[in-house]
Amino acid sequence: MKVILRQDVASVGNAGDTVEVKGGYARNYLFPRSLAIPATKANLKAIGEIHKQQELRAKKARRQAELVKERIEKLELSVEVLVGEEEKLFGSVTSGDIAELLAKEGITVDKRAIMLEAPIKVLGVYTVPIKVDKEVNADLKLWVVKKS
Repeated sequence: MKVILRQDVASVGNAGDTVEVKGGYARNYLFPRSLAIPATKANLKAIGEIHKQQELRAKKARRQAELVKERIEKLELSVEVLVGEEEKLFGSVTSGDIAELLAKEGITVDKRAIMLEAPIKVLGVYTVPIKVDKEVNADLKLWVVKKS
């Protein structure tokens, strides 16, 4: 039986794919859970229109992500921290702290999108990668300086 997947289904296919599955699997699993619809001519035509709309939304989101990337890469943020002996920080600078700094600049970024390998514990200049969108990454220049 040919079906059109409405959502990604493991080991079957991705959303929007037209796949061949056994009739019982479609009737008893895919259809009741709204994971797929029958592959009729009308449904194929409707899915084509849905794909066009998804592509338009994806292009718009990518343009917005590019604008955010440009804004982030123009910034040079600095964070003042208390330090002890040998220029070691009391605590650390985390992705949450960086997200707050960006929010003060008017850029909303989820702290999970800030790809720090480990919290920053030493003074210096860092390039912090930020995942703005699936395919768009920005590099933020961050200065970690001693609080005077």
